[in-house]
Amino acid sequence: MSGEVLMNAGEGGVVHVTLRHAGRLNAMSRPMWRQLRAVFEGIQHRSDARCVVIAGEGGAFCAGGDISEYPGFRFDVEGLRDFHENDVWGGLSAMLQCDVPIVAQISGACMGAGVEIASCCDIRIAGQGARFGAPIAKLGFPMAPREAQLVAGAVGEVIARQMLLEAATFNAPDMLARGFLSRVVPDDQVAAEAQGCAARLAALAPQAARMNKQTLRALKVPPALAGQAQEAIKNIASYAAATDPYAYAPSAEHREGINAFLQKRAPVF
Repeated sequence: MSGEVLMNAGEGGVVHVTLRHAGRLNAMSRPMWRQLRAVFEGIQHRSDARCVVIAGEGGAFCAGGDISEYPGFRFDVEGLRDFHENDVWGGLSAMLQCDVPIVAQISGACMGAGVEIASCCDIRIAGQGARFGAPIAKLGFPMAPREAQLVAGAVGEVIARQMLLEAATFNAPDMLARGFLSRVVPDDQVAAEAQGCAARLAALAPQAARMNKQTLRALKVPPALAGQAQEAIKNIASYAAATDPYAYAPSAEHREGINAFLQKRAPVF
């Protein structure tokens, strides 16, 4: 079973999206990333959709990527590129381009891919016991450029550097204080809080909500910073032209990190 992303249209225009991967804390597989894209592209075109609640099944939101499938494609440059640029970014960009408000209902583990998915949401509600991070340095590989840009923009550069460079993890109060979470509630109240939030959003003007999301996307870069943004884009383009961000695919370090995880031992870098 490679997991699945389920969609259920509830009452009052609230659409429920569930990440389900039994036994793997809802870790994202390649098929799940593709399903995530299809689900949110579908929601975008639903005139009856007023709000989306995305949650993980059971006691976790999403523990990251499904590492068990990584040896099948990650050690090949083009296979790795296809995974990040098409599968992963396809799913994330579909969420980012969705004009329907998205509420993240976060319990338990929210790691790596989970943080990326949560970063695409408008309102993030977490249980007191939720944990956040992207400890992929332990696996011997970096975060893909566009995914890193997304996460850094949502969690802030200081937290992003700690997550990626120190493999640091954070609790829900930490992430609330840093502005990533909208609110934190007791673990047994997360679902009720997220559903209540969604019901309130769904009762408001749906056209206004969609237009507000479109405006907020357009205002992501303030006019005063437009010059800096253009310079940053040039820098990213120069980096991409000079350095293939997926060239590390066949490296010994990359193989060691993933193989060590699968063999349940400490990596030796």
